[in-house]
Amino acid sequence: MAELLQRCNVLKFGWRLLKSSHAGAGKLLHISSQSSSNGHNLFGLLFDIDGVLVRGRTPIPAAKQIFRSLVDRKGKYKVPVVFVTNAGNSMRQTKAEQLSHLLEVEVSPDQVMLSHSPLRMFSQYHNMCVLVSGQGPVLEVAHNLGFQNVVTIDMLRDAYPLQDMVDHNRRPKDMVPPSKELPPIEAIILFGEPVRWETNLQLIMDVLLTNGKPGNALTTLQYPHIPVLACNMDLMWVAEAKNPRFGHGMFLVCLESLYKKVTGCELKYDALIGKPSVVTYNYAELLIRQQAESLGWTEPVERLYAIGDNPMADIYGANLYNRYLQSCHRTRALMQLGGGEPQSQPLEDPHEMTCAEMGGVTGAYGGEEPLPVGCSSILVCTGVYSRDQQELPPDPRHTVTEHRIFHGHRDFRFDPNLTQPSFMVQDVKEAVELVFQQEGWPLE
Repeated sequence: MAELLQRCNVLKFGWRLLKSSHAGAGKLLHISSQSSSNGHNLFGLLFDIDGVLVRGRTPIPAAKQIFRSLVDRKGKYKVPVVFVTNAGNSMRQTKAEQLSHLLEVEVSPDQVMLSHSPLRMFSQYHNMCVLVSGQGPVLEVAHNLGFQNVVTIDMLRDAYPLQDMVDHNRRPKDMVPPSKELPPIEAIILFGEPVRWETNLQLIMDVLLTNGKPGNALTTLQYPHIPVLACNMDLMWVAEAKNPRFGHGMFLVCLESLYKKVTGCELKYDALIGKPSVVTYNYAELLIRQQAESLGWTEPVERLYAIGDNPMADIYGANLYNRYLQSCHRTRALMQLGGGEPQSQPLEDPHEMTCAEMGGVTGAYGGEEPLPVGCSSILVCTGVYSRDQQELPPDPRHTVTEHRIFHGHRDFRFDPNLTQPSFMVQDVKEAVELVFQQEGWPLE
């Protein structure tokens, strides 16, 4: 694959960004100084949060138990750990504090990766006037990611008070306040599920249909529309309720359907960030590498283990990233055989990934930095996937969802093989114990 010959510029920038903040990060991140010369293989752990470590605000008992073993007596981590969640309605600092309290170990913001974290690397959008949708401190989140000129849904509603008319109680009473002028919106950033879906859907549609000028009357549809970047494609997620709840992926389904119904055209995404996109796992690997350097490891991390509860997000994404890593290694091997020059007619890859699966990044990663040998997926049964509600396939070669409805995003191909975990266990405690056993590391 020609596009696997070099790392894309956006992720080179991301690694430089992480490297530049590395010195400050060391003060927050407490990990042990175990040397890489101990003879063990080097690995990193990627933990999903909801359904793996917690259910809503309640920690899963097995999570608290195993994290006591993942740190030494001083509370320092034995191996690099990154928490990779598709949640995106908070700051990393807030999520780290929540995890520290729930797991009773110190979690640094540098260990937390939210669905929107890779947007730090999409610098070509940072100077645009962007509309952001979600809940929580969306303005603060956007500025923290590098966006300079931000408009929220509330700001848009305040500027154009006649636009939001579904809820009769929120319609303007008596005298209609005048509209305010806002700069043309150049891109839309969807962080996560909003509180008032009808308001967000209406105003986002207004922006799309008017080419970023919602105060204007619709004349001729301009298509393609302005850029849309979406984070978190999870259709459902698990909290304290007995059954899964709607996720941001469900909101995206609504927006896509509305746009298609009104215009007859497909809503297009310039980026789809969060699991299962490859860019998300590559960014997580950069964080793992940063922590490995803090550990004092002089050799690269050889394998990643991604532990999750959602076959269509955690497992699919980890397996997709593993497939990508194998493609990178094959391409590097071919380049070495060919003297470092790309082949004029590269071999066709039957698993070549779409732009959506890459996360909206054109080109690919690779470069000169050593990549992990692979990424193994581990499915736990304490969240979206449950042994109590779903029968295991009678043949282990069958996937856990190949006979079920596809719950992945519209722009991702359904490959049943990618929903098959490398390992399946009951909970996160069994998952971590399995990893340490696989790698020959003592856990005590």
